[in-house]
Amino acid sequence: MVSTDRLLAFAATSLLVVLIPGPSVLFVIGRALAHGRRTAVATAVGNSFGSYALVIAVAVGIGSLVERSAAIYLTVKLAGAAYLVFLGVQAFRHRKELRVSAAEPVAARPARGDLRTVLDGALVGVTNPKGIVFFAAVLPQFVDQSAGHVPLQMLVLGLIPIVIGLVTDTLWGLTASATRSWFALPHSRLRSSGGTPMDRRLSLIGGAGGFTMIGLGVTVAVTGRAD
Repeated sequence: MVSTDRLLAFAATSLLVVLIPGPSVLFVIGRALAHGRRTAVATAVGNSFGSYALVIAVAVGIGSLVERSAAIYLTVKLAGAAYLVFLGVQAFRHRKELRVSAAEPVAARPARGDLRTVLDGALVGVTNPKGIVFFAAVLPQFVDQSAGHVPLQMLVLGLIPIVIGLVTDTLWGLTASATRSWFALPHSRLRSSGGTPMDRRLSLIGGAGGFTMIGLGVTVAVTGRAD
């Protein structure tokens, strides 16, 4: 199995990589701003499932093929980018549907079903260029070839960045949704003279979340490998 020193070394590497905000972080923040806490948490969970699917792909040899093939890599990247833009457009289009009542707080009402939200997060996670490169290029370097059971070692090592990512993405989402809820308070200090209607503030925040996802999708599409 994987030695302790390799586990610790890979954990340190994973922490450094995960702490650099990437598509998954920005996606969770955008969903939190557009839909609230529950959607943000479900998105983070789904993203973890999608990311671990990349680990499994690398363990069985598919991940390295995607990383080495410019055509396949570009197809996966553009598919993920297009879906991010689609979700952003949907969030922006439905921004005026965000409403708050005293009996039903913002964070308690997901705009989409939980399963659909998890699947959205999984799709973004499995098409994340940062994840593809990290798991295909970095993960194999920490495997001990002489110990055997290479696929199993990859599956075990892959759990480390997944858990770290789940925790950090969830924290980002909770922070963003808390900010969203604070802006929606009837007596927010940010009210202008004459008072800004609560629904209008929520609409603006939802629109900001939509624009975040659209911008992220465009960024993913135009950045990355040049080959």
